[in-house]
Amino acid sequence: MIERLAFGDIPAKHHIALTGSDGELRWEECITQQGFEGPYTIAYHLHRPHEQRLVATTHGWTIPTNASASEDHRLLKRHYKTNELKVKGTAPIDAREPLLFNADVTLSIAKPSTPDPVYFVDGDADTLVYVFEGRGTLRTMLGDVRYEQDDYVFVPRGLLHRWIPEGPQSWLIFECHGGLHLPRQWRNEVGQLRMDAPYSHRDFRRPDFVGPIDENVRTQVVRKNGRFHAFSLTHSPLDVVGWDGSIYPWAFPILNFQPRAGLVHLPPTWHGTFAIRGGLICSFVPRVVDFHPDAIPCPYPHSSVDVDEFLFYVRGNFTSRRGVGPGSVSFHPAGIPHGPHPGAYEKSRGTHRTDELAVMLDCFLPLRPTNAARAVEDAAYQDSFVE
Repeated sequence: MIERLAFGDIPAKHHIALTGSDGELRWEECITQQGFEGPYTIAYHLHRPHEQRLVATTHGWTIPTNASASEDHRLLKRHYKTNELKVKGTAPIDAREPLLFNADVTLSIAKPSTPDPVYFVDGDADTLVYVFEGRGTLRTMLGDVRYEQDDYVFVPRGLLHRWIPEGPQSWLIFECHGGLHLPRQWRNEVGQLRMDAPYSHRDFRRPDFVGPIDENVRTQVVRKNGRFHAFSLTHSPLDVVGWDGSIYPWAFPILNFQPRAGLVHLPPTWHGTFAIRGGLICSFVPRVVDFHPDAIPCPYPHSSVDVDEFLFYVRGNFTSRRGVGPGSVSFHPAGIPHGPHPGAYEKSRGTHRTDELAVMLDCFLPLRPTNAARAVEDAAYQDSFVE
């Protein structure tokens, strides 16, 4: 994803024997994406990594590939108060409540508080979690990633993992069904982040290799084609002695994003942080604003015929909107103009900086709200833009 990493014991070449000090052969596992054409990681195990026994389970794992859409199809500007959501579950695997979705992405809120009791492998989506409250560890067979408040945490599809939150958490989750990558405009021809990119390789917190451990967890849950499949394991899957490749988890602190300022207002693409199939994830962090003497820093009214806009408000002073606060989601669908609330555009003249913190997704395929989103919708939002 970012670069190739190698840790632990690995042989001189791919696909040749690796033996330990005990004389035992280590088992090579190739984790690949896009067949054998895309990124891959090779992990070396103490035991055979493909020993799983299918088991029947009645546990209600709830991460959807396609959530249930609301029947309200009116073309409206919408505001969802996610703090009022009745979220399910306490473990991360159970705690997601989908809000909006299309074929490329599912957007959910989660409020987990206890560790996952099982290991999870998502074969349907790369997962990006924005932690707006909480801290803990993402434990994977390739190492641990520590996360803190205001971190993005990335889990590539196909990677076995378990979340270990330390107390109550609040997350915004992007399930990226077509994958996630860094925007190509920030990388040079060899894949290195450019010097004018809004972040550097040093900003990404990579996993800490811990070597073989046994947590006495022997259940693995795999999601594929929207269905869950549970397996019992003979050995701990965290028996990796070495790994080498470009598929791995990481954390990125949103406040490490380096915002741009221009003479006049810059479009959201300058805030682009991660790209998905059919969409761009943007980070709005505290920053100075436009410095032309007649600049209007407040975002201008915008009529998009192609793109739906999802905006999650974390904290700060959201000068273009009133009635929104931490935990609010504004959803402005393509086809009708959207922009600042009455008075905000005019009052922004002379402003020199903003302290807002927010996460946005612009996407081409229409987002469909779920019934859970409808249950926390601010019915007065559409008319709040009329003076």
